[in-house]
Amino acid sequence: MFCRPAFISLSPVLFAGLRTIMTSSETNWKEAKSIYDFTAKTIDGEEVSLDKYRGHVAIIVNVASQCGYTKNHYEELGELYEQYGDSKGLRILSFPCNQFGGQEPGDSATICSFVRKHNVKFDIYEKINVNGNDAHPLWKYLKDHQGGTFGDFIKWNFTKFVIDKNGQPVARFG
Repeated sequence: MFCRPAFISLSPVLFAGLRTIMTSSETNWKEAKSIYDFTAKTIDGEEVSLDKYRGHVAIIVNVASQCGYTKNHYEELGELYEQYGDSKGLRILSFPCNQFGGQEPGDSATICSFVRKHNVKFDIYEKINVNGNDAHPLWKYLKDHQGGTFGDFIKWNFTKFVIDKNGQPVARFG
């Protein structure tokens, strides 16, 4: 998990550089060869390359703290991480999203407080959109490579993508 104190201010130059990286990723999501071609911001606002997950099986999931399914899903994800995280190298990347019933209305500090209370140990990223023109480029890529039953769009919270050790989406649940 990331959640560090939020006393870091980004200089305008750094912010402009990150915006350039984000714009580049948004433009080229169709050209990506794996999830390793993407970056995402941690819940603390730090831009990281998903290349850090190279060689690991991963689950990428959109989460919401106020969904009726939150408790069960967080418990199940926590159990998976406890059982396979250290021993088998499983990584879980969770992306808060407020697009489904407004069930993740909080800011980063509120989300951090929630995950701390629930002893979440897997990685939490900044709140994003998973559908629409402003969807995070990673999620556009995931939906393109693992479409859904009634369309490629994400239907609700806790849609999970299984990523193989080569960074390829191999399954979708939800």
